[in-house]
Amino acid sequence: MLTMKDIIRDGHPTLRQRANEVEFPLTEEERQTLLDMQTFLKNSQDPEIAEKYQLRSGVGLAAPQINVPKRMFAVYLPDDGEGRSYDFAIVNPKIVSHSVQDAYLPTGEGCLSVDEDIPGLVHRHYRIKLKGYDIDGNEINLRLKGYAAIVVQHELDHLNGVLFYDHIDQDHPLQPKKGAMEV
Repeated sequence: MLTMKDIIRDGHPTLRQRANEVEFPLTEEERQTLLDMQTFLKNSQDPEIAEKYQLRSGVGLAAPQINVPKRMFAVYLPDDGEGRSYDFAIVNPKIVSHSVQDAYLPTGEGCLSVDEDIPGLVHRHYRIKLKGYDIDGNEINLRLKGYAAIVVQHELDHLNGVLFYDHIDQDHPLQPKKGAMEV
């Protein structure tokens, strides 16, 4: 079972590397890594389990965050605020299209790999179309908007060696971009 000790923290070199594409079929180790990541997210959102194992709550986890530099991540979002839920692991994900409109979370973003609170707005695409593959190599196509789109873009950044605070405007960290939508 993954715990917080398995999650590498800001400053670790793997978090700043571009993760490698994954070949299919997945190895047994890669399959298990994806399953463990999904289990961690579910456990982190279960108050009893999270308290017992001192897990910080998370809605997404990318393989580089557990020091596995591969292009895969998991999302567990039981409620996106609009009545939809998401529970998936994806391999070799790519955004194939996105909206012009940006969105942001008014409270900013956090990250399991970043222990301190970093104030500032992170602007991301409001809508995205994501393509990738499931654990068995079947193609996945998802249309996401709002909070779910923000979560996925945050995890995709991890695959490219980017952390959320890299997007914060250093001169005006709390200033929304013109036309950006609060989510």
